[in-house]
Amino acid sequence: MPIEILMPALSPTMEEGTLSKWLVKEGDTVSSGDLLAEIETDKATMEIEAVEEGTIAKILVSGGTDGVKVNAPIAILLEDDEDASVLDGYTAGGSAPAPQAASPSVEAPKPAPAPQAAPQATSGDRIKASPLAKRLAKEAGIDLASVTGSGPDGRIVKADIVGFTPSAAAAPAARTAAPAPTSQTTEVGAVRSGGADYLAKLGVAAGTYDLEPLDGMRKVIAKRLSASNNNVPDFPLIVDCEIDALLGMRKELNAQAPEGVKVSVNDMIIRAAALALKAVPAANASFTPDGIAYHKNADVAVAVAIDGGLITPIVRHAENKGLSTISVEMKDLAARARDKKLKPQEYQGGTFSISNLGMMGIKSFGSIVNEPHGMILSIGAGAPTPVVKDGELAIATVMTVTLTCDHRVVDGALGAEWLGVFKRYVQSPITMML
Repeated sequence: MPIEILMPALSPTMEEGTLSKWLVKEGDTVSSGDLLAEIETDKATMEIEAVEEGTIAKILVSGGTDGVKVNAPIAILLEDDEDASVLDGYTAGGSAPAPQAASPSVEAPKPAPAPQAAPQATSGDRIKASPLAKRLAKEAGIDLASVTGSGPDGRIVKADIVGFTPSAAAAPAARTAAPAPTSQTTEVGAVRSGGADYLAKLGVAAGTYDLEPLDGMRKVIAKRLSASNNNVPDFPLIVDCEIDALLGMRKELNAQAPEGVKVSVNDMIIRAAALALKAVPAANASFTPDGIAYHKNADVAVAVAIDGGLITPIVRHAENKGLSTISVEMKDLAARARDKKLKPQEYQGGTFSISNLGMMGIKSFGSIVNEPHGMILSIGAGAPTPVVKDGELAIATVMTVTLTCDHRVVDGALGAEWLGVFKRYVQSPITMML
């Protein structure tokens, strides 16, 4: 039976993506693990692999297509013992070929019924399984009738055999038909029409602007930050940090660093923030409907500007990493973020956020909390500033930082405590080495 290759969900927030290009063509034979296509999500471009072996019989969505819905069929794969004749009357998204008309006149095919939940995938007396799954089951002595398939229409694939345990047969999963792809023209037209109507209501005359539809990244940014701004009761805490000692230490470290390593102020801020999170563990937390999650590690997400928006790659376990390690890792993450080559696990999750606009000359600003994080730190530019030291006027390089807190998790006193520890690390950077 034909096997439908579906548009994968490469991140929890992904609802649709761009099929950038195919790495195979119709007629090609593929095996499990072979690369099939490049998919562009809201955050990254990733390659998808074949999970079954067979022949690419038909490509349903061409390369370069935007707005392909998750779980929509994008291609059809045939098993080794099948030929193109099995596609006669086949409807993508259905569970079986549509019935043939009895008379010479052409009739519209009837929609295929949605597949029902079943303990194993069957077609008549035949269990649906890929050739590779059949071979592995035979070698392992596994009865296919006791295996629950996770492939299209309940088909048994390699992963089902590799991860099979006898108890797995007792928990069959319900199967639902994949939704058919939606019209791209209609969607873009709706965006343009809706945008024009919206601006008209605000008094903006038609023809005075160019309207560009939202891409996947901008849609996700708008959705998540709107939800955060509406749902999170946040408040800011602002403090000035003198960074002359930090700048001096950075200069000395870079003078002695190995080739290829150059520690930035941002790298030192990441480490100071991570150490402060470990020193004040109550602030390293996230709000959930069932309680407060207190994180065991300081996973620091750092905002990186890319074309069309921003992304927050994460330095995991930052409290256990030295400055040179953080510097090398952050440089790699930022470069791959700009090329949209990050893996989902490299930008999803985290426990704390940093947004630094100091290099752009911004003196101070506040950021929107990046859920599920309980706090986000906004870094302004350091500048020579008059200060009073020991009763006398002096000049120091001062950096203004703003800590935005989710009041459901971090109250004012706790946020101030964390900010005080962070400031001590920044103003006495030698303590970060302890």
